[in-house]
Amino acid sequence: MMPEDLRTMLMFDWLENDLLLTITACAPASSDASFRRYFRVRVSNDGMDAGAVNKQQFIVMDAPPTKENIEPFIRIAKLLAQSRINVPNIFHQNLTDGFLLLEDFGSQCFLDRLDAATAADLYQTAFDSLFKLQTLTPVQNAGLPHYDEPLLRRELAIFDEWFLGQLLDIQIPAAVWEPVRAVLTASALEQPSTCVHRDYHSRNLMVLDSDSPGVIDFQDAVIGPITYDLVSLLRDCYIAWSEAQVKQWRNGYFERLRQAGLVHCGPAQFKRWFDLMGLQRHLKAIGIFSRLHLRDGKSNYLNDIPRTLNYVTAVCATYPELAEFNDFLHDHALPAHGKCSAPVLSAVEVPVLSKVEV
Repeated sequence: MMPEDLRTMLMFDWLENDLLLTITACAPASSDASFRRYFRVRVSNDGMDAGAVNKQQFIVMDAPPTKENIEPFIRIAKLLAQSRINVPNIFHQNLTDGFLLLEDFGSQCFLDRLDAATAADLYQTAFDSLFKLQTLTPVQNAGLPHYDEPLLRRELAIFDEWFLGQLLDIQIPAAVWEPVRAVLTASALEQPSTCVHRDYHSRNLMVLDSDSPGVIDFQDAVIGPITYDLVSLLRDCYIAWSEAQVKQWRNGYFERLRQAGLVHCGPAQFKRWFDLMGLQRHLKAIGIFSRLHLRDGKSNYLNDIPRTLNYVTAVCATYPELAEFNDFLHDHALPAHGKCSAPVLSAVEVPVLSKVEV
């Protein structure tokens, strides 16, 4: 059932009176962790322009201008399309009211289809698309912000403020927290820079009949560390794979980058970058999941904290310089989290698959 509010009334006014579309059906398509909403609309062909005349189903993005800026989405969609990334076509835009009429990639994301039988083929397409993103998108003059030290530290602060402070009501000593921030920031900044999607995971890759995957939710793209999107994909907050499988995929993609001249280190250094970049991302994600619950009432994201915490503690146990932080997590954060929610359980691992070319 369609929600009845001023935004949907304004959306229908734009579609029917400005674009002269005949809407035959409309239903919520999805929402995300922002203030954006998405609706799937069916239309008759009457009034469609030449670029969309064969389309009968579209996605409307609703991004309230007081909460969201759709200009980056439009600009980055054009940039990624030039790099042969399959992003949705934008058929019409309404910058004043915050609406876009987009190509519909359907409702099947990777997460809906991933299992031991499908993963090899699905991830192969994801690796191919990521490789195009990293090799064909210019680092210079792309008009993208850089993933610099202030941004890295702002992201880590989300974990401190919202997970530790707001959700668990505990404080981390500065003597424990500052070395973590220094290690993660230094590791990120020493990596080669590429275009970074910044949310390249199973919920933002759509399964299509051709030119799969369709890539969505790219509006926060930056120029940043080369391992960021790879670890987002392989240590996904929404699905876990065995470490043996992750190693196989990571090493295969590393070799592809090495042969392309994008990295000039050995596999051990690349693994360290990958692990620490994942730790940075997962700490941020845990903070965001907590904020979505506490501030925005989107409590379903709490279910993803245990899996993400497992990634964090596994990486901290690997690196001696993170030992004090690991002790803090086990002595304080995990017990506090266990009291306020379901116990932290080991992530379900999917069996190692046959080798996939990356």
